[in-house]
Amino acid sequence: MSFESFFNPKSVAIVGASRQKGKVGYEILSNMISAGYKGKIYPVNSQTNEIEGLKCYPNLESIGSAPDLVILVIPAKVVPEIMHQCAKIGTKSVVIITAGFKEVGKEGKALEEKVVQIAREAGIRIIGPNCLGLIVPSNKVNASFGGDLPAAGGVAYLSQSGALLAAILDIANANFIGFSKLISIGNKADVDELDLIKALSKDKETKVIAGYLENITDGDAFVRQAEQISNIKPILLIKSGGTSAGAKAASSHTGSLAGSETAYESAFERSGIIRCESIKQQFDYAQAFANQPLPAGTRVAVITNAGGPGIMAADAVERTGLTFAKLDEGTVKKLGAVLPPAANLYNPIDVLGDALAERYSFALTTVLDDPNVDAVLILLTPQAMTEAKATAEAIVKISHEKPQKPIFTCFLGASKVAEGVRILREGKIPQYDSTGGAVTTIMVMTEYKRWKSKPKRIVKLFPVNRRRVENIVERHIRHGIREVGETEAKEILEAYGFVTPKGSIATTADQASNIAEQLGFPVVLKIWSPDILHKSDVGGVKVGLKSEQEVKDAFDLMMYRIPKKKPDADILGVLVQEMCSRGKEVILGMNRDPHFGPLMMFGMGGIMVEVLKDVSFHLAPLTANEARQMLLDTKTYKILKGVRGQEGVDIDKIAEGLQRLSQLVTEFPQILEMDINPYVVGPVGSTPIAVDARMSLEV
Repeated sequence: MSFESFFNPKSVAIVGASRQKGKVGYEILSNMISAGYKGKIYPVNSQTNEIEGLKCYPNLESIGSAPDLVILVIPAKVVPEIMHQCAKIGTKSVVIITAGFKEVGKEGKALEEKVVQIAREAGIRIIGPNCLGLIVPSNKVNASFGGDLPAAGGVAYLSQSGALLAAILDIANANFIGFSKLISIGNKADVDELDLIKALSKDKETKVIAGYLENITDGDAFVRQAEQISNIKPILLIKSGGTSAGAKAASSHTGSLAGSETAYESAFERSGIIRCESIKQQFDYAQAFANQPLPAGTRVAVITNAGGPGIMAADAVERTGLTFAKLDEGTVKKLGAVLPPAANLYNPIDVLGDALAERYSFALTTVLDDPNVDAVLILLTPQAMTEAKATAEAIVKISHEKPQKPIFTCFLGASKVAEGVRILREGKIPQYDSTGGAVTTIMVMTEYKRWKSKPKRIVKLFPVNRRRVENIVERHIRHGIREVGETEAKEILEAYGFVTPKGSIATTADQASNIAEQLGFPVVLKIWSPDILHKSDVGGVKVGLKSEQEVKDAFDLMMYRIPKKKPDADILGVLVQEMCSRGKEVILGMNRDPHFGPLMMFGMGGIMVEVLKDVSFHLAPLTANEARQMLLDTKTYKILKGVRGQEGVDIDKIAEGLQRLSQLVTEFPQILEMDINPYVVGPVGSTPIAVDARMSLEV
């Protein structure tokens, strides 16, 4: 869809415009007028003929033409009637400021659905309801009750919270931060975050897309589209709300460890979205992305007039994984020829406390020319001789002359640097009140550049037996059986290329010993019941049984004790299974998030997954690189590689197992959650074994 009539309307009607100051209908009309909007403004109010010198109309039809944009500031119950009027006159874009819809309960939800139905039948798009409005500084549109029109700039901001957007607007106006668009999306009855992000990705004025979200309407579509858009423009989001509406009670380790926040983190990582923890951090990042080029690498040069801040910057660089640039010999000679003898010519470059603007200017120009420098951070403290204003002017001038590398500033202080800070921000130089904030921003920009340069995602598809899995899944769903038994779960895994231990179910002690003899000792016994998911919790697992008598004794003990612990459990027998060769135990798992789909998990196996909780997550489907990265993201990885002379395991086989499981859960959306635990992995060249499996379905 086109957002032209939202972002650049030639005429705006305000239905519910008011003569009374303090009323929302008055404030929106007043803001449109004071912003200097050049188009036609049509106040609509049947109780008066004129407001603020503008002719007032009794209804939309009386205007005589269709306004490009209609703003509704009327009681919720009247909105459907006005939407019919919009449909009749041919208006296609509406912002509903009014509250009282789904946010207030069942009746409000029904009213909102009615409004949306009218809009869809007429081809009308709606922003809102229950929103603050819409602001487009470059076109002098302030169709909101949020405050004064901000300066034009390269940051677009969308917010699910109108109150937060009003606060952001106030902060921005106080700190000389400009915007291309500000949009309050409210209830998202029609236009949602994805619609706007797609529109803003094509907007020439917008260099950075930022926003505040409480939820995402269509998680799968959002991830796919945002991944493409992030390659064009950075997306900076604050995401609040840690609960997962509609999530099922988890029966797997993966389900119990995966939460809504984990899913959002994984989704943002996949799509290249930069998650911000606060408005301040978001503004720190936004001003840099909007006004400076991305650093070519991680090498940072620091120019300072004080040793302390220089050391703080050095510490911050080291903590964030950036590198201190090693200056070229030619650069050092140039600096040494001009700077005072006491100045430090190596990074960080200390131009001393008596440095005037000219000395800063020389140092910055010289350092920007150094081929070993990717980004420059300039620190200034207000000492007796410091020229904050003139230094800021010099920095702005040089940034325009040498725009190839990003420049960041940290003018520390308050009133003595205030004028310099103003000049820097007006000159599009990112200015920070701490060295940590500046260095973190540089790090985020380098990570974003690295994300953009990643190779195209290629998901490998393995040859599998889908029909075999379809039969098992369909049979369970037909009979309403949610939990898939271990035997059938292993059948499913075998169909997707996993190797499982041999074994059979025994209903008597003699049968168990015969099966064990056929398999070969040692063996494992597991209680067999659809009602017992965590077998070890009830003494339902015995390992390392080396003789027929040990097998019989273990069988009898299980069948005696477990019914007492779980009297309501339907116990069908005992699984006698071959004992796997020695290896490391890991867990491969999946939990299907209601918003984003299958969320893969990897970690240390056995009961250690619950104790250590050293796990990593990633959205399916997985590429080979993503599967391997899941291993790298855990402390377990060092153990798997082999430490202190211990032999490592086959890392590539674990990654392949994750990819195979990813393919399974992607191709069968009926699978809600599952674990392969333990997945026993041996040295390079050996075959991993899926020792135990747990799976549940949507029935």
